[in-house]
Amino acid sequence: MGVYTVRRYLFFAVSLFINAFGIAFITKASLGTSPITSVTYVASMFTPLTMGQWTIMLNMLFVLLELPFMTRRDIKSDLRMYLLQIPVSLCFGMFIDVSMDALFWLAPAGYAGRIGVLLVGCVILSAGIALEVKADIAMMAGEYFVKAISRHLRRDFGYVKLGFDVTLVVVACVLSLVFMSELRGVREGTVVAAMLVGPIVHMISPYYRCLDYWIGRSGQDGKPVAAGCVGVVITIAREYGSGGHELGEMLSRELNLKLYDREFIGMAAQRSGMDERYIIENEQSIPSFWLKCMFAMNNERSVEHGFSPDDVLFVAESRIVQELAERGPCIIVGRCADFVLKDRPNVIRIFCYSDAASACERCVREYGIAPERAEAEIKRVNRNRIAHYEYYTGMKWGEPHHYNLMINTGSIDLKTACGLVKSLYDNIGHRKQA
Repeated sequence: MGVYTVRRYLFFAVSLFINAFGIAFITKASLGTSPITSVTYVASMFTPLTMGQWTIMLNMLFVLLELPFMTRRDIKSDLRMYLLQIPVSLCFGMFIDVSMDALFWLAPAGYAGRIGVLLVGCVILSAGIALEVKADIAMMAGEYFVKAISRHLRRDFGYVKLGFDVTLVVVACVLSLVFMSELRGVREGTVVAAMLVGPIVHMISPYYRCLDYWIGRSGQDGKPVAAGCVGVVITIAREYGSGGHELGEMLSRELNLKLYDREFIGMAAQRSGMDERYIIENEQSIPSFWLKCMFAMNNERSVEHGFSPDDVLFVAESRIVQELAERGPCIIVGRCADFVLKDRPNVIRIFCYSDAASACERCVREYGIAPERAEAEIKRVNRNRIAHYEYYTGMKWGEPHHYNLMINTGSIDLKTACGLVKSLYDNIGHRKQA
């Protein structure tokens, strides 16, 4: 186990305690608790078991209930993450009890005081969740349960998570009414926590970027990135046969940055619940009109059931692009990344193109396309890329004003092109340092 992995485990352990402390803080406000612990909190009120003990038992139940929603392939590919839920659940439950005991003195008197304690608890919980995401080493049982369900049913994670939280709150209310003949443990604080924690996590997360270098997120394999270019993302749009992917690979080696291109297929399949073969065949198809309207309104909600699979795929890949850019410097090929990251600073937008003869030669030599089919295949793929890009973005594909650097790989070899992009990358880094 490398030093960076150990540090990430350490960060995750710290995030677990912060989460537990935040939940205890919210609970001490006596205005209800967070949705994820609503059932365990209510159960602790009419049984001799503590909130932490009930949390351990409920999370273990989630671990068992995940199995019917997972295939053998899912379990095999995700075995480490699945098994980690057990020690994580044990620690989380113990941390909740320790936090509740440590806050024995906290008993706000007036309603205003309770609201204040509730808000402080929301901030603490948000700080823990943001750190948990930054560590990216394991998942809480409740979150993994939602992931298993959304993957099995091929539904958006956000909608399944919302339904899961609502179900927990409803169960908590039923338990409270049945065993205590009144509604206890679920109040306005539960709603406030559900509404506030997400936005606060979004606000806090950028401040954790200072931890990237310490946990090995500054470049590939934990190595520092070139020229101090923390946060710089390179996007590469390309004509078919222009060598855009090959340029990305060269830049990845030269700048020690993670390259994302073909990896999107597996990531998008997991996010959208689609088959990888479908994604390969339809990644650049033209979707329905409604998705364009939704994206234009900057609506971040999940795609409704009525949207086509192509719509779902585009949104899934767009969200992946945004998440990868948030993680740190990287290289992203295609996926309308230049548009998706249009409001983000420090993005280097590259467009690769080539003359027909050079493109045909590369397709035959490197992609294994028959010489008599190369020109027609280039026209077909480029036609799809143009339609896909212009449909979603409303911008002209290959328009020079949209990019920082236009590279004709027919007249400039890829090594020279790599040097040009590296110079631009280094210049941005030096300006940031200055």
